[in-house]
Amino acid sequence: MAFPHEKELRKMRQKLEKSTPSNSLFEDASLAEKLKYKLCQKFVIYILENNISQLDLARSLDMDPARLNEIIKYKIHLFTIDKLLEFTQKLDPNLKIFIS
Repeated sequence: MAFPHEKELRKMRQKLEKSTPSNSLFEDASLAEKLKYKLCQKFVIYILENNISQLDLARSLDMDPARLNEIIKYKIHLFTIDKLLEFTQKLDPNLKIFIS
């Protein structure tokens, strides 16, 4: 795979400048924060594996697209664990949580 041409790189930079970055998890994150992060991650994985847009997924889950975007961006501070579990169970009705 060759390195992209300057024109293509410029387009990518412009697109990235307009977007909001995803939040990352701090090393000293609490157990609750780690769980919320993992639940958000399930949505990102689902979108990538199923090649579905955020809008289409939001519609299929009967969710506000803005809320789904917050999940995709890992804005865990905006959600409680029970709310994220509720959304995740819509995504995966066979969801199982194991605590070790």
